[in-house]
Amino acid sequence: MGQEEQLYQLFPEKLKRLLVQAEIPFESLQELRLRAEEPVIAVVESEEWYLQEGGGRTRQVKNAFRAGRRDLQEILERAGKYSLYAYEEELRQGYLTLQGGHRMGISGKAVLEQGTVRSIKYVSFLNLRIAHQKKGCADQLLPFLYNRDGHICQTLLIAPPGGGKTTVLRDLIRQVSDGNTYGRGVTVGVVDERSELGACYMGTPQNDLGMRTDVLDCCPKAQGMLLLLRAMAPQVIAVDEIGSRKDLEAIEYVNHCGCSIIATVHGASVEDIKVRPVLREMLQERLFERYVVLGSRKRPGEVLQIFDDRGTLLTGVRSLK
Repeated sequence: MGQEEQLYQLFPEKLKRLLVQAEIPFESLQELRLRAEEPVIAVVESEEWYLQEGGGRTRQVKNAFRAGRRDLQEILERAGKYSLYAYEEELRQGYLTLQGGHRMGISGKAVLEQGTVRSIKYVSFLNLRIAHQKKGCADQLLPFLYNRDGHICQTLLIAPPGGGKTTVLRDLIRQVSDGNTYGRGVTVGVVDERSELGACYMGTPQNDLGMRTDVLDCCPKAQGMLLLLRAMAPQVIAVDEIGSRKDLEAIEYVNHCGCSIIATVHGASVEDIKVRPVLREMLQERLFERYVVLGSRKRPGEVLQIFDDRGTLLTGVRSLK
């Protein structure tokens, strides 16, 4: 079963039929947003389309198909394989990771327990983000990420939500692992906390992360970095979406052990991440040697700027725009 068919199995029959009739190229589909009693919105190459009630896609709201509350509940139950209690930890964080690395964001009424979210009920909003592996999208970065000795620099990818940081990180992992024009292949350890990088199914990555890559799936980042360092002796560790104090401490430890880090963080610029205390501390301690600012949702993965650890804009980067 292909990824498209596999994903569409989550939807009720009518919605699945409308998606097929809309003739949206799966490789161009970025998001499906469903809100109870509101039009279903498909984000295709950063443009919004409504699924048309009679088939096809439209930009006219009056002709749009509206998802019912029962539709959303059925999608959620199928995503959880009719055993949502088994996904309680993910649900309390507001998402489910699906086979293929896709991610379903969930919103509704939060159920609190001692001031923290225990679960979400009356789910009325779903955001399905489609994962795509784009081999070669990191090609332009590679010459800036190797030092004179041929080792990978400590690298932080910065991008807003939907800016392509996970897609670029996935391709960097593959190329660093397999080897490329700028460096030989090395052992890479991946902490895939939300199963978005490797899209593991029963422990086996569905995405190509390279021949020398070991993946620790569904493990908190800080714990996973230390575990991989002890168990698998990686030369490079890759993690997605850092930001906590525990992440900082783990990255410091990894750096002191001589292992390179490639990580991502939410943000629109280097200045943007400086306003967050933990990330500001990472910059001040020069834990990273390269800061790569990626583009907006209009061109996910586009390289805007690359800085070194002193904040210097590296030569030649402007030509990448």
